[in-house]
Amino acid sequence: MLLRVFRVARILAVAFQYGLDEIALSSLRHAWLGRVLVVVTLGRRLRQPRGERLRKALEALGPIFVKFGQALSTRRDLLPTDVADELALLQDRVPPFDSAVAVREIERGLGHPLAEIFSSFERTPVASASIAQVHLAVFGPGAGALEGREAAVKVLRPGMRAVIDKDLALLDIAAGLIERVWQDGRRLRLREVVAEFDKVMHDELDLVREASNASQLRRNFAGSPLLRVPEMFWDYCSEGVLVMERMRGIPISQIQQLRDAGVDLKKLSRDGVEIFFTQVFRDSFFHADMHPGNIYVGAEGSDFGRYIALDFGIVGTLTETDKNYLAQNFLAFFRRDYRRVALTHIESGWVPAGTRADELESAIRGVCEPIFDKPLKDISFGQVLMRLFAASRRFNVEIQPQLVLLQKTLLNIEGLGRQLDPELDLWKTARPQLERWMNQQVGWRGLQERLVAEAPQWSQLLPQIPRLLHRALEDDTRHRELVAELRRTRASQENTRLVATAALAVACIFVLMVAWAFFGLPLPRRL
Repeated sequence: MLLRVFRVARILAVAFQYGLDEIALSSLRHAWLGRVLVVVTLGRRLRQPRGERLRKALEALGPIFVKFGQALSTRRDLLPTDVADELALLQDRVPPFDSAVAVREIERGLGHPLAEIFSSFERTPVASASIAQVHLAVFGPGAGALEGREAAVKVLRPGMRAVIDKDLALLDIAAGLIERVWQDGRRLRLREVVAEFDKVMHDELDLVREASNASQLRRNFAGSPLLRVPEMFWDYCSEGVLVMERMRGIPISQIQQLRDAGVDLKKLSRDGVEIFFTQVFRDSFFHADMHPGNIYVGAEGSDFGRYIALDFGIVGTLTETDKNYLAQNFLAFFRRDYRRVALTHIESGWVPAGTRADELESAIRGVCEPIFDKPLKDISFGQVLMRLFAASRRFNVEIQPQLVLLQKTLLNIEGLGRQLDPELDLWKTARPQLERWMNQQVGWRGLQERLVAEAPQWSQLLPQIPRLLHRALEDDTRHRELVAELRRTRASQENTRLVATAALAVACIFVLMVAWAFFGLPLPRRL
């Protein structure tokens, strides 16, 4: 508890040091209070621009807060330009830790000195993020068949687990308090959301898991002209160190460089939407950390104009039930079938069973109808989400924690699309993908694919059917025989009980007659 108190005090101290109180209060009705606080300047850094102060404060507070800043940086429709530009620096410019420490951690994770594996190793990291940093290297003779291949070596920041555990504990406490004091807190299931975030953050601390995520994604998009995933070098991966194929490209946030290289930005924006919906609805396995710092675009050779994915610590998965629910909702939205959306919410249990479908339909129509037939630049999904939130409050819609990652990724996709092509219509681009997937699920092709998928099980089961039927018939015959035997036993027991009762009655009468005669009493005329 004492450590938590110190952490809360640290958060408040950093916020005060960088003047976050002044930034927050300046946007409220009582802006004068923020101006009064500016008078208190002792130890405060108020000369830098507000965006820079916010970025540095998040960096000082650690990885949880950096992740929050990364998510915000893609939402330029919600943030002032100066703030968004500064938060974008959190993508790959977090201050690195000491290179000597990095070398020590890499050698410990790989179990060998660097000189035995690499012919060259750059001590200055090429990228530094909230959880880890990356160094470039070239395999040497000690790596066998990999000699001469370029590699990227990712190493975790030391001591991250303890820091993350403390911050997550604070988030859990805060979520519990909000659920108690805020009427919407319980409906939002904040503690479950924090628990899901806890799992995601701890998954990021295991680089073997990240390498396996990358391998799965690489298989899913093998031969695809849309997405390239680097190869993992499994012999050189451990929980704290990951070695993968080096990727060359242009960061997707460098719009002017992409234009100069001749990349078609409109096609690139459409490809991003297709990649996302393919991952979600075809594979049920999607890259869930698609902020600009994790995506490059190939500028030469076979990778030209193709997405290059990096950093696979956070991935999302969906069940078949989740996919069907989402697809039905998306398609209903695209077709403006708001009644179908309302019924789907009721049938799935997201709203109470007694909710009137017509009222929910009307509320959803009021939120969604204004956004259709508009280019992305004219749509503020932040405003749409706020209005949906207001509607959901009225109908007690429960937030589904398992879909939090999907929602976050969809927002990232929108942010990227806005940067690449402000004219992109996200809905029109996604609709053909969803309709194709639905046709595969409910049409003849879907039936054929499911039959093929189940064929191995049927091939094993079909030869056994005669034996299983024979066994079932035998079991049924034995069951009937047992039932008949039980009935006969019960009947015999009942007969025995009647005979015994009659014998007992006769014996009692006989005893009474003997006793009566013994005492010389006249027998009664009637017994």
